[in-house]
Amino acid sequence: MNDALASVIELLDLEQLEDNFFRGESRDIGAPQVFGGQILGQALSAAHRTVDSRAPHSLHAYFLRPGDFNQPVVYQVERSRDGGSYSNRRVVAIQHGRPILNLAASFHAGDEGFDHQFDMPRVEGPEGLSKSIDIHDSILDQVPEKMRRLLAHRPPLEFRPVEAPKFIDPEARAPRKHVWMRAWNRLPDDPELHRNLLTYVSDYELLGTATLPHDLDFSTRPVQMASIDHALWFHRPFRVDDWLLYACDSPSSHGGRGFTRGQFFNQSGELVASTAQEGVIRPWDPEKAG
Repeated sequence: MNDALASVIELLDLEQLEDNFFRGESRDIGAPQVFGGQILGQALSAAHRTVDSRAPHSLHAYFLRPGDFNQPVVYQVERSRDGGSYSNRRVVAIQHGRPILNLAASFHAGDEGFDHQFDMPRVEGPEGLSKSIDIHDSILDQVPEKMRRLLAHRPPLEFRPVEAPKFIDPEARAPRKHVWMRAWNRLPDDPELHRNLLTYVSDYELLGTATLPHDLDFSTRPVQMASIDHALWFHRPFRVDDWLLYACDSPSSHGGRGFTRGQFFNQSGELVASTAQEGVIRPWDPEKAG
């Protein structure tokens, strides 16, 4: 199995310390702090370990502090409610004795009901598109060290962008982008694993969409970007080892915050999940920060 994929699957397999307490390891992906998707995926995994016979349909989280990738993270789960149809859990991710994330997740067995969805965007398919890792490798010697560490990271899924990434084409454009993604290897028939992995990768690509309508050359103009919150809804069954289209847009950016949304479609055009995020996004002055 691909090393990056195997490493993330291992990260999402938490150690149970006692009832309602779990621990997960951390990894350095080239960012200054723990990757937000890791904390989201592990928090959802911890919550799910306390629920029987119901699957998560939504989660809502706030990032409170940067995480330390040199240390494990402890997850405390509160069993808020188990009702006739839904279960609710609250999770606090803790490092160095302080919370770094609060997450609420809701679980449901599913019912019969109405069915509709938005149409899938008409974009080029994944065949023939360049892999993100190949695009990144082609410019590693042209970017600052800080960006080089991030671009050299090997993700657990294969990404194939439809449009040129912002660091390749810095000119202003419409705040929309589309990225095909798929796990590097075939995975077990475990819906929980597929949901946890999608939660992990839902933090890729999303916030950067808010930079698209602005003239920004990341190699010459530093920009501070950090997730504030993250929400994710699971609509239909899916597999992350089949191609999924991540369609992202950014309706607004104001006051040093960017708002972004994402939709995941399978190749049959089914909308399988949706996400939304607001994050810090503002010009960064190293002298003032220091």
